[in-house]
Amino acid sequence: MSEITVTLPDGSLRTLENGATLAELASDIGPGLAKAAVIGEVNGIEVDLDTTLTDGSIVSIITDTSDQGLETLRHSTAHVLAQAVLDIYPGATFAIGPPIENGFYYDFSIPNNEAIKEENLALIEERMSEIITADQAFKRGETSVEEALSMFSDHPYKCEIIEAADASEVQDNEVISFYQNGDGFIDLCRGPHVPSTGKLGHFKLMSVAGAYWRGDEKKPMLQRIYGTAWATKKQLKEHIKRLEEAAKRDHRKLANELDLLSFPSELGGGLAVWHPKGSQVRKLMEDFSRQRHESGGYEFVYTPHLANADLFRTSGHLDFYSEGMYPPMEMDNGEYYLKPMNCPMHCLIFRSGTKSYRDLPVRLFELGTVYRYERAGTLHGLMRIRGFTQDDAHIFTTEEGLAHEIGNLLEFVVSVLQDFGFEEFTFNLSTRNPEKSVGSDEIWEHATKALEKALDTQGLSFSVKEGDAAFYGPKIDIDVADAIGRSWQLSTIQLDFNLPERFNLRYINSSGDRKRPVMIHRALMGSIERFFGVLIEHYAGAFPSWLAPVQVSVLPVAEEHEEYAKEIIDKLEIENFRVQYVRADNSLGKRIRDVKTQKIPYVLVVGGEDVKDQTVGVNPRGGDVARGVPVSEFVKELKAEISRKL
Repeated sequence: MSEITVTLPDGSLRTLENGATLAELASDIGPGLAKAAVIGEVNGIEVDLDTTLTDGSIVSIITDTSDQGLETLRHSTAHVLAQAVLDIYPGATFAIGPPIENGFYYDFSIPNNEAIKEENLALIEERMSEIITADQAFKRGETSVEEALSMFSDHPYKCEIIEAADASEVQDNEVISFYQNGDGFIDLCRGPHVPSTGKLGHFKLMSVAGAYWRGDEKKPMLQRIYGTAWATKKQLKEHIKRLEEAAKRDHRKLANELDLLSFPSELGGGLAVWHPKGSQVRKLMEDFSRQRHESGGYEFVYTPHLANADLFRTSGHLDFYSEGMYPPMEMDNGEYYLKPMNCPMHCLIFRSGTKSYRDLPVRLFELGTVYRYERAGTLHGLMRIRGFTQDDAHIFTTEEGLAHEIGNLLEFVVSVLQDFGFEEFTFNLSTRNPEKSVGSDEIWEHATKALEKALDTQGLSFSVKEGDAAFYGPKIDIDVADAIGRSWQLSTIQLDFNLPERFNLRYINSSGDRKRPVMIHRALMGSIERFFGVLIEHYAGAFPSWLAPVQVSVLPVAEEHEEYAKEIIDKLEIENFRVQYVRADNSLGKRIRDVKTQKIPYVLVVGGEDVKDQTVGVNPRGGDVARGVPVSEFVKELKAEISRKL
């Protein structure tokens, strides 16, 4: 019998019998690998484990502990979900069910518009468990478009996918792949999948939501079931625990409970009003941002909220970004648009006078409010909103000074984020998509190398996201990890060779020649609104003392101590502390409990002994109570805490 030789990821060679499959290769390497294997990769292409190997192939086995393996587990579990729903709801039809971060979903249409309720999820889970216990094999098949349309004739959404032959969902226009398991359940799919349903099992259905087909509000509303799936029971339990903690930290819930802001329906979707306490935190954030930018060599500017259409034609936004803009307003001298970005107006400011190389870099900063049309289904509290304020900076520099400026920017951004309590950062470099970009190869190469050099100079490790850059230049995205380990994309440093060209921006170099500056877009917080939402969830609403809307709450034990309590308040307010007074109109215990729900850093309780000794009882959030503390000592310690941004 003839043999074949394949190459493993470490470069070693493995000889097998001709006709051997990936599964047999995994068994040949070892029983542990065979047990953990879910799919394989042959010459860079993901395939099922029953794929026959050919001589000379470069092969790797993908296990359930890898990102690829987990994605496959989730994709396969989504198929089981669809199978279960179609079993339970006769006549139901299904649309798409991809793996997503930490889980999966599937979209369904149920006859007679019957709603899948949260309480129905347990029944669906039960049926899924039966399918998994049956250990049904996933078998791949291929057919023609015509036969596929016949196969899925009862499922209009699948037929629409087939007719469109969307390369993201089917392989090509000629061959349609599908997977079958159990008693004839078939799903349109590229694959690959785990060998059988018995490889699955550590899953939970999380919720049901509405979702427009293809995300288009003009198309039918489907029911989307979300689930999560993991390789082990332990991983599943840990994830559920993280979700429970995240639910406690949900900024929408806490913003309401702490009276920070709200989303009145009268305003329309994606628009918030800030209440006094939330506004206080926002002011502190903005004041701190202004102070840091002023000391960092930035100049403050202000620009209008709308502009003539000609501005956005010049900038290219009407060509590249019109779907994200609100419709124009007809005015006396043409069409006006709410601005989706501040950058075109900053270009006008730079262009307003002659600039020398000695004037560069020019650093412009604005807390500028912009408006972007986000689909209703994508809105999510402060995280996805339609009107928001960016801490927006645009830097105009020479090509020679670009790497140095980027290095300074990285230091600046990280130091500000650290002041807000973030310590773990991830850096991503997004590179050019040749099919969606403007500018020469030379310009893009130079810009990308400048970003790489700056990251290397700062000693920062980074990942490369190939083809993920905007059409006008490469960028660095900075993600932060919050208190429970979730990653948030916050800051962006984006190079732009396009707008300086479109607006004909120039400066005079040392030789007297007119040169084009390089433009850097930089949003540190991203937006004030989203950053505030992240802060709420990071701190679970318990802001550090320097950011807390109320820093100290003063409670007299009884009415006879109220005069002294007011004296304490006067002393604290002289020191510019933000103080709340709680009258003795209820039991002390109840008042303390009520105040603690507001997550105020310090509660000061004053009684008879404090009046006599000129002290206070200090009840810190999350700390031990201290009695008989001199007022001056408390003031000194709180001042030090605030100065350290604690």
